[in-house]
This record gives sequence, C-alpha cells and structure tokens, in this order.
Amino acid sequence: MFVDSHCHINFPGLVERLDELLENMREHAVTHALCVSVDLESLPAVLDVAERYPNVYASVGVHPDHEDCAEPSVEQLIELSRHPKVVAIGETGLDYYRLEGRTLDQMEWQRERFRTHIRAARAVAKPLIIHTRASAEDTLRIMREEGAAQAGGVMHCFTETWEVAQAALALDFHISISGIVTFKSARDLQEVARQLPLERLLIETDSPYLAPVPYRGKTNQPAYVSHVGRFLAELRGVPEATLGRATTDNFFKLFKPLAVNLQA
Repeated sequence: MFVDSHCHINFPGLVERLDELLENMREHAVTHALCVSVDLESLPAVLDVAERYPNVYASVGVHPDHEDCAEPSVEQLIELSRHPKVVAIGETGLDYYRLEGRTLDQMEWQRERFRTHIRAARAVAKPLIIHTRASAEDTLRIMREEGAAQAGGVMHCFTETWEVAQAALALDFHISISGIVTFKSARDLQEVARQLPLERLLIETDSPYLAPVPYRGKTNQPAYVSHVGRFLAELRGVPEATLGRATTDNFFKLFKPLAVNLQA
C-alpha cells in the first residue's frame, strides 16, 4: 500500500483522464494522493479534483518559479487553507536554478513569498511543502529564521546532499523521494535515501514529471509511485510492505487529513 505525497493531476494531460488515473492507482495499491497547488489562479482546479475524489487531498500555495502570477498574502493563504480538503501550505520555497541574468539579490521576491507561506503555515498549524533547487543554504536559513519547525512539513522531490537532509530533519521535516531515485545517474541521491530515517520518509511522483524507471521519459502518474516505493525497499533492504506501510503512516501523521476520508 502506497500514497503519492505530491502530484499535479490537475495539469493538462492528466486532468482529462482522472477516472483512469484513479483506477490505475487502485490497481497498483496506491490508496491516496496529494494534489499540490502551484499558483492561486489554478487553485480552483486543484480543489475540484480533491472534492471529486475522497482519496485525493489538496494544498494551497504559489510555486517559487511562478513569477507572473497573483502574489499571496498571509491572510489569503490562511483563509484558503480552511477548505476541508486542504492539508498543507505550498508548494513554496526557493529556486535559483534559472536566474536568467539576475543576481541573488534580485531574487528577494522569492524569499519574501517563502516567508509568507511559512507564516501562514504556522498560523493554521498545517505542514509546509517545500521546493528547493540550487538554493539550499537560503532555504534552510529562512526556515530557521521564520520558525518553520513549528509547522513542520516535507522537503519534496529531494535531490540535495546528506548534509542538507540532516539539517531539514533537525527542523522536524520529512524528506520525500521521487522517481529520480530510480535513475542510474542518481547514485548520490540513492545513498541519501538509504540513510534517511524510515519514520521521516515519504514517496511521491511529482506527476506529470519525473516518471520512474521503467517509465522514464513518459508522462508520470500517481500509480507509478509504487515503483518508487519498490525501488526504495530494495535499496534499503526491507520488505516492500514495510516500506509501504511506513511511508503511508508517515503521510497521515504529517498531513492529518479528515478522518472521514481515511478509508477511501
């Protein structure tokens, strides 16, 4: 039994196939999925998916890569997070991968947006979904400065070093591993995944992106998180059922979805 802790099934190419995707989840023993918000403009579509399917949850937030979009306020995120299917704030964080000629000083808007999300998460006591790319030092610094440990959360699609993982763990965050871990080139990430405490481990697809082997290069979907779980079980030398049960338990302990939905 597995849970996809991070997907975007409201995106074009997936949203038109929702019934098929949910059936594929059932066939692959994937019981639940978290559909993650990337901006306020598309949030209604995220909530629509979560409202239609009892085993799909939602988050509210604005991705650091989304520059030309509505900027959220703390108050707005708090109000939107009151929806009964919203279990997290994000995805949020920092992404310096594509500076496009700008300096780090010119990325202050990202850092301020990140602070806004952390403040909202603390206010509503819901966990954060954090994206960090080429920005680990600033990400961790702001998490510490804003008291992100009070909200807790997950470092999603983790590809950083063991040292960054340890720093996130020290802030009471979980680490989520995507299909990247199945790539032959991902030796460093595989070593990190081997060392992570089982009680802090989550798995995800980030679909429609990053399909795991044997679907690499194809459109990803929540059912494929089973391949991530299976790979990690073998990597860590534990039974697949043990890995599945632990990551599923971790999901429900972290995100605390409404009890009425747990048996979906």
